[in-house]
Amino acid sequence: MSWLPAEFVHPVRVAVPDGHHLRPISGADTELDHPAVMGSRERLWSLYGEAWGWPPATMTYEQDREDLLHHEQEMAEHKSFNYALFDDAGTALLGCVYIDPPQKAGADAEISWWVVDAKVGTDLEKALDALVPRWIAEAWPFRRPRYIGRDLSWKEWLALPDLT
Repeated sequence: MSWLPAEFVHPVRVAVPDGHHLRPISGADTELDHPAVMGSRERLWSLYGEAWGWPPATMTYEQDREDLLHHEQEMAEHKSFNYALFDDAGTALLGCVYIDPPQKAGADAEISWWVVDAKVGTDLEKALDALVPRWIAEAWPFRRPRYIGRDLSWKEWLALPDLT
């Protein structure tokens, strides 16, 4: 059984206040994604490293491209979703939102997001923090989404029982 209804159509563009937007990431975004991830790598590792082993310290451009192509394929198959945060012109990748099927008991989706180091604590991060739960409630068919890093820490999430 799929984690999403068969008729569900995922959003392809979501407006974020102040001239930004979310859209599904693709392999073509590597040129913008790689410097965004590696420029914020230490902080991203502190969030995702223990759980996902990401991003590796020496991630090459080609490894990032392969990762993004994998995300693109997963989205096409509705297995999981990775939305990139862009400026309105689409010339700067400023973060990502992950929407995944649950790995741990007690939720029907697991959602997390980040912004690049230069945007931490800014109005853009605050706007994304406010937008994501509202967008998930309005546009996605989840009844019990879990916001990892928000509702509970990554450490608390890791301690939850795995789905069987």
